[in-house]
Formats: sequence, structure tokens, C-alpha cells
Amino acid sequence: MSWNNFINEVIEGDSLELMKLIPNNSIDLVFADPPYNIGIKYDMYKDNRPKSEYLEWSKNWIGHTYNILKDTGSFFLAICDEYVAELNIIAKDEGFIQRNWIIWHYTFGQSQRKKFSRAHTHILYFVKDDKKSKFNDNEIRIPSARQLIYNDRRANPNGKLPDDVWLIPRICGTFKERIEGIPCQIPETLLERIIKASSDEGDIVLDPFAGSGTTLAVAKKLRRKFIGIEISKNYCKLIEKRLKQIRMPILSHGIESSHKRN
Repeated sequence: MSWNNFINEVIEGDSLELMKLIPNNSIDLVFADPPYNIGIKYDMYKDNRPKSEYLEWSKNWIGHTYNILKDTGSFFLAICDEYVAELNIIAKDEGFIQRNWIIWHYTFGQSQRKKFSRAHTHILYFVKDDKKSKFNDNEIRIPSARQLIYNDRRANPNGKLPDDVWLIPRICGTFKERIEGIPCQIPETLLERIIKASSDEGDIVLDPFAGSGTTLAVAKKLRRKFIGIEISKNYCKLIEKRLKQIRMPILSHGIESSHKRN
């Protein structure tokens, strides 16, 4: 399969194998929300590998991510407490430069009985070249206290950049945005901020663990090209349905997303 056939598609298959088909220095933005190796029940993937095996697997796909990313590109990695330290080191060892360690803080966290309830996910923000990487600050600015409260003339009229703690609700079972049948779903609001900040219209956004397809859906709405890789046939069908419901035009051959098998 030619990698050109990946553009604006969700591809069914193994991420490691399919990423090998993507040329080096060809992707503008990668967002990855990989399996966390904490026993989440996915459709096909077994989320309970031995630690050494999981870390070796992580090293391999993060290494491929570095190779296929452009010098102007960015890599965002969502990960849990259990492995954030190790994957942060792995990414740096593979050559990435860390720009931010973002905390996504949400309501409706996972209730616990013997420890404090978890209400956050880590999002590690990396670039290949700190001087060349894209960052569209004016696309993601928000109103500041200087503007809203103090009427300070020194305030930037375009607002301030968001802090590195993002207060964005999780997607719960009763939310309209919820895709039934998939255990983990990132809200579109979070991906919108990332994609606007680190890519331009027509750029290629890759999600190697497409899951519910949020990255692809937001990329399409924002007129980016996109590539999704997902190992589950059932999840691919759900993503395809989600993408077909988005009628906004996209840049690249005028192709609607479709489901392809490896």
C-alpha cells in the first residue's frame, strides 16, 4: 500500500508496521493517545503487557514518530501517571525537545476508595527543532484577567496564551459527543487547541491510535489533511461513520474519509 493512499483515511492495522510506510519528514503534527498499559478493556488490544515489553514497544513507535515528523512539526503525547516519566525520557532519548508538560484537568474523574480520585491526564508536548517548529499563538489566545477584570491597557487585545493546566471536561456517557462502544474518548475542544496551535490548513495530522476518531474529526473540521491508524476493525467503522457526518470541505483531492484495510 502506498502511503499516499493514507491521506484523509483511517487505516486498519498495526501502528508500528503502517508507520514504516510513511516517508521521513512528511508529517506536520502527531497526536497520540496510546494504550496506557493499565488494563483498560479495548476491542482487540490487550492492555496489560509486561512493563519491559510495553516500554520497548513505546520506544519503537515514538522513534518512528520522530522520523516521519517534519522539522517544523510537533508531537503531543497523552499518557497516564504510571508511565509518563518513562515515556518522557524515551521521547527525549529519541531526539525530541520537550516544550511543555501539560496537565489536562477534568471533572468527572475516576472515583477511588483507597486513594485520591484521578482527575487529570498528562499531555507531553515535543518538537524536533525548537526554532523551526510551528506555534500559531494568535489562533488559541483566550481572554485574560487584565482584559476582563482589571481593564488594563497593557493587556494584549488578542488575549493571553492558555496556561499549561487545561480545564476541559471529560466526555462522559451522557454527553452528545460520546461515541458508544469505545472506552476512551478525547474531547474535541482539547484537540482543537492542539491542532490550531501546531498546524496550518492543508497540513497533515497523524493519529497512530485513532480510537474514537476525535483527532481526525477535528482535523477535518479545521481543513487539515489527516491520517488515522487503528488496529480495531470495529473502531474503524465507528470512525468512518463519524467522519462521514462532517460535511465541511477538506484540502486534498476532495476525498471523503473511508475505511481501508491493511
